[in-house]
Amino acid sequence: MEGVSTSSLPALPALPALPAVPAAGRPDVAARLRDALLGASFTADGLLELLGAPAYAALARSETVPALRATRGDSPLEVLVRLFLLQQPVPHARVEGVLPVDACLESGWLVRVGGPSGDELAATVDVRPYGGPGGEDWFIVSDLGCAVGGAGGIGSKDEGVVLGVGGASTTLAGITVRTPVSAALDLGTGSGIQALHAAQHATRVCATDLNPRALHITALTLALSGAPAADLREGSLFEPVHGDETYDLIVSNPPFVISPGARLTYRDGGMAGDDLCRSLVQGAGERLNEGGFAQFLANWQHVEGEDWQDRLRSWVPRGCDAWIVQREVQDVTQYAELWLRDAGDHRGDPAEYQALYDAWLDEFEARKVKAVGFGWITLRRTGSAVPSVTVEEWPHPVEQPLGETVRAHFGRLDYLRAHDDAALLEEHFKLAAEIVQEQVGLPGAEDPEHVVLRQNRGMRRATKVDTVGAGFAGVCDGSLSAGRILDAIAQLVGEDPVLLRDRTPAQIRLLVEQGFLEPA
Repeated sequence: MEGVSTSSLPALPALPALPAVPAAGRPDVAARLRDALLGASFTADGLLELLGAPAYAALARSETVPALRATRGDSPLEVLVRLFLLQQPVPHARVEGVLPVDACLESGWLVRVGGPSGDELAATVDVRPYGGPGGEDWFIVSDLGCAVGGAGGIGSKDEGVVLGVGGASTTLAGITVRTPVSAALDLGTGSGIQALHAAQHATRVCATDLNPRALHITALTLALSGAPAADLREGSLFEPVHGDETYDLIVSNPPFVISPGARLTYRDGGMAGDDLCRSLVQGAGERLNEGGFAQFLANWQHVEGEDWQDRLRSWVPRGCDAWIVQREVQDVTQYAELWLRDAGDHRGDPAEYQALYDAWLDEFEARKVKAVGFGWITLRRTGSAVPSVTVEEWPHPVEQPLGETVRAHFGRLDYLRAHDDAALLEEHFKLAAEIVQEQVGLPGAEDPEHVVLRQNRGMRRATKVDTVGAGFAGVCDGSLSAGRILDAIAQLVGEDPVLLRDRTPAQIRLLVEQGFLEPA
């Protein structure tokens, strides 16, 4: 891994060591603790009912005051919320009967405040209920004060800190293709959320991380959630993957932040610019089985004088189809401010904050970076002689989960590759579910200026079509071939049917590719 010089960064004070985390080798204790948490309704639904929607939402923003106010009673659920979510000491007597206290103390889930004779107990890690896609009650373990990152700061600046579930984690989990597979690989597992999801549909899960503390916490997350243990390996990127090992699914929410130094392991990749994301994408191709998917979140540089789409196309490994979606772009000042706040630097010495900000802008200026893009990268290993690479910008709202939408996108690529224009005209199509048509024009005008087809599901795309395209889509119910429909339209509008058959397949192809039309 290429190092990054940190000589331009101001010297930072030494940090205290992170506290010890519970023993990962005690699945019996994790099982007893899980039973106790479930018995007290320490679940996503239970929290919502206890706290109410405003306080529950505030927790996701790392704001604890509303939850503190809602947990002033003595119920088992209130005790658990104060221990594991709010990190408040709780009298030993109140915890007895709620948790297996002796086992939790012995294995390190709890500690006595003030030494061996202390009569208050505190949690050593954050334990946050998380609802699985099938209604499962899961628990995500992370370092204290680090369950949620973001604009409020993560609560710790230690380089080895392990975060819980944030927006990026849930985004990746939502876009991941969830078909049964033999082997899945989670690169940079962190608190283990992607490995936990993968364990539901993969026979074998391998999870890697450069940070050994993250691997330890992943083991706790899996055990406490009642999931099978994963094959945990320490190392960077694909280094822990042995020999000719290949996978059906590779996922990664990597340390993609483009920063002037590797200060925080969970977010700063330690390579120059966006080289870590490029290396991750380029290395995935040879580790995928035929038809397998690799799905990543990533940042990429918008460099002066360079097309950002061409930059990303150059990352795609040979033998892979790719679908790359840019969801957001920030100028370099916005980007620097976002991640300085993420680390809590805005709450420190103003002069130090200014020096850090300068270092970020110096780095971008030296690389001629004018903005940074964020989005999703999906690869699929293909045997096609001519792989398809789609790079697009789509900043609009989408409907999660999108895993099935992603899988269907690549299925449509296969379909279109197998059908030339003549074959397309022989096919029968139907309009996809929940498509609406909008006509746009001046009030009172006899004809619309243009017609828009809009999806209400998945990517929620909208596309302009001409009157022929709108008419074609409107009558697609699977009963007539595309060619027969076009012949009827030609007769209605007085156009040569041969010419209409010649010019329309491109529009049909686009409507199929974007999911507006489906083969019947």
